[in-house]
Amino acid sequence: MNMNKKKEIWEKKVSDELKDKSSIDLETLTPEGIKIKPLYTETDLKNLKHLDFFPGQEPYVRGPKASMYKGRPWTIRQYAGFSTAKESNEFYKKNLSAGQKGLSVAFDLATHRGYDSDHERVQGDVGKAGVAIDTVEDMKILFDDIPLDRISVSMTMNGAVLPILSSYIVAAEEQGVSLKQLSGTIQNDILKEFMVRNTFIYPPEPSMRIVSDIISFTSKSMPKFNSISISGYHMHEAGANLVQELAFTIADGLEYVRAAKNRGLNVDDFAPRISFFFAIGMNFFMEAAKLRAARYLWSNWMKKLFNCKNNQSQILRTHCQTSGASLQEQDPYNNIIRTTIEALAAVLGGTQSLHTNSFDEAIALPTDFSSKIARNTQLILQNEAGITDSIDPLAGSYYVENLTNELIEKSNELIQKIENLGGMTKAIISGFPKSEIEKSAIKKQARIDSGEEIIVGVNKFQSKERDEVDILDIDNNAVRKEQIQRLQKIKKIRDENLVQQSLEKIELAAKKDNSNLLELFINAMRCRATVGETSYALEKVYGRHQAGQKIQKNIYTKNYSKKEDLEKVSSSLKEFLKIEDTNPIIYMAKLGQDGHDRGIKVLASAFSDFGLEVKIGELFQSPSEAAEEAIKTNAHIIGVSSLAAGHKTLIPELVDELKKKNAEDIIVVCGGVIPKKDYKFLYDSGVAAIFGPGAAIPEVTESIINKTTNHLKRMHNYRLSRIKG
Repeated sequence: MNMNKKKEIWEKKVSDELKDKSSIDLETLTPEGIKIKPLYTETDLKNLKHLDFFPGQEPYVRGPKASMYKGRPWTIRQYAGFSTAKESNEFYKKNLSAGQKGLSVAFDLATHRGYDSDHERVQGDVGKAGVAIDTVEDMKILFDDIPLDRISVSMTMNGAVLPILSSYIVAAEEQGVSLKQLSGTIQNDILKEFMVRNTFIYPPEPSMRIVSDIISFTSKSMPKFNSISISGYHMHEAGANLVQELAFTIADGLEYVRAAKNRGLNVDDFAPRISFFFAIGMNFFMEAAKLRAARYLWSNWMKKLFNCKNNQSQILRTHCQTSGASLQEQDPYNNIIRTTIEALAAVLGGTQSLHTNSFDEAIALPTDFSSKIARNTQLILQNEAGITDSIDPLAGSYYVENLTNELIEKSNELIQKIENLGGMTKAIISGFPKSEIEKSAIKKQARIDSGEEIIVGVNKFQSKERDEVDILDIDNNAVRKEQIQRLQKIKKIRDENLVQQSLEKIELAAKKDNSNLLELFINAMRCRATVGETSYALEKVYGRHQAGQKIQKNIYTKNYSKKEDLEKVSSSLKEFLKIEDTNPIIYMAKLGQDGHDRGIKVLASAFSDFGLEVKIGELFQSPSEAAEEAIKTNAHIIGVSSLAAGHKTLIPELVDELKKKNAEDIIVVCGGVIPKKDYKFLYDSGVAAIFGPGAAIPEVTESIINKTTNHLKRMHNYRLSRIKG
């Protein structure tokens, strides 16, 4: 019986079983615009260009190495940084002794943004979402008793990449480890910061010079070290669909290669040390196919644009991390299952190293307990599940190979569009990638809020019982005090003349563009200059970049299917307009150095669609600046998004600033990653409402409008009573 006849019989059976539905009715359209058929057969493998190759062969779809996990399993990493260098060091050593093979360092937001711990703008950020590093001395404590000649170190750093990489190099040097012995990766991927994560310091063009100088130095002096890790992870977390994540990540990589080549470097001298970093979400087969497609795309575009002579220049090697965006506050132990599914997709897709998120990260920073479960997830996959028994076990899957091909084709179209705009730097300046990711995030949130996209325990199968989990709480004030004391001590004993000379050389090199900045930063860190001082030396020349804020409109409501919920919001607005002659004005604020703005942008878009007048403040505001701007805009509400654990410091300070400015008629609401145990503290501080992860935006909007209406009524009655009294 031929294949067409078999297909006819199958379609008849489907029709009989499902009555009124045909096989075409069963197609699923993904957010990437890919049509998923209900069944794939061997005929679907015809004309696919990427199939006739083995692992380790161009275009590397089946893996960058011929032996893959038979030769060496993926590296188990855990991304971590806890408040002080000493605490982080203890955590690292414990994990290394328990089977972890490499370190992955998370830095606090003050460090990311190039501020020392004593700077007035970072009082709520020091030690909160990673480890605080101010000088080489902190870096030496971080790696105390960890042999840097044998342990690979991955550092997620982009904005303050020069002082951090320099501090690592000097710390190793003083440990007796040479540059040639150092292995690991520095992220050094500044372009994606302008799209999604926002931990930039300088504008795009000078930032690209920094990237090129690091590539140049490391390619010559650090042969085992990856000079850049091009990250799609943060795009994924910001709401990008998988085609956007692939295309924008590959386009970023091409731009870095182009920039280094334009500074006189030979592509084959540095491209083999470029690495990548992808997020792995919950669409299991699509995520595995994504890594296969990524390898094809990089190989194809590197050959096409740069005519590489060394095939190592065409090989995409990647680290992966399970998705933080898929983690939920509700029923948090479900997150262990989510992380396991994502980890399995990553290794079946052929990742070179992997970090598994802890189940409690939607609530707070991970604890030792949750980190152990996350690490053991990988150990079990690697040692008990039989995954390493065969090279590329998904190869030839009718479904996976078609997904791979669809992702390749759609990503190629988007990469070509970026190239037509003049490359990624020009595309970013135009705002195109950022806008596309924001639109994707808004559509996704509308699907979740309306129940079209199911999240177990959040919008379906909710549990009436709440699981109480222990969380890690960092004493931010204590960490900052300790860092400041160490800073003061170092400044007393260092040679101030040598420090100032080193800073002047950095400033001059930035103006003249005639020296390698990394070399100058290494010298400055040897002299015990600080992260803040060296960063400011460049800031005096380049300036500090500020991103513009734009609200995407008419997307959320178009993609929200429950119209009765929108009517409830409309009714609340009508009640508000009975006491005010304008729609509610909400000022959206991001306080401190947390640049993750997916939540605030999605909310701003939805609020605007619902009829609120929305103003978005600039990123990185102090509480005082946010209060002042909210008053200027005649806001009724300030909405604060907190995702980096600074809420107990920054939000009460905002409320106090409103009191000082006699603006208590403005109510403060907040949302994000805020542990339930901190709610009472915030309510006692004067917060009117708190919305945790998973809260549906129409319900949030209705609640905010009603609370504002009631607050204004109370204020009106209070003023009347004062007049009568």
